[in-house]
Amino acid sequence: MTIKVGDKLPQSTFRIMTADGPAAKTTDEVFGGRNVALFAVPGAFTPTCHRNHLPGFLARADEIKAKGIDAIAVVAVNDVFVMSAWAKDSGAAGVIEFLSDGNADFAKAIGLTLDGSGFGLGTRFQRFSMVVRDGVVDSLAVEDGPGKAELSGADALLATLTGA
Repeated sequence: MTIKVGDKLPQSTFRIMTADGPAAKTTDEVFGGRNVALFAVPGAFTPTCHRNHLPGFLARADEIKAKGIDAIAVVAVNDVFVMSAWAKDSGAAGVIEFLSDGNADFAKAIGLTLDGSGFGLGTRFQRFSMVVRDGVVDSLAVEDGPGKAELSGADALLATLTGA
């Protein structure tokens, strides 16, 4: 079953990088009691993700947060070390939260997986963005292909927040 607007996010555990190394962070810890703009990418450092999707959220972070969003997070089926390297390399560390879903548990639980095995990637996320308010999906935009970041991009998400 694919998650939809109005659904509560299922329980899952992400991995994040801390000053002390990798640590677990639950869905409740990430989304509970806050408004979060979450976007998912098929893979860190992959062309569309690295050159288009992430940079848009980084460039528009202040505008998004000014619309009542407490945090912006990106999730990918990559290990925590890759996600940490991507945060540093992209200049988004400290601005965007990087969540590792290394085993695709969250991706499977919300029904937004992509079969990237034809490219040697295995199970990955479909590209999407959503606004989550206290753990409940308030808006959701899923791309119809992994090479696009239009419906799920920062501009589109910002437009949903402004009612445009």
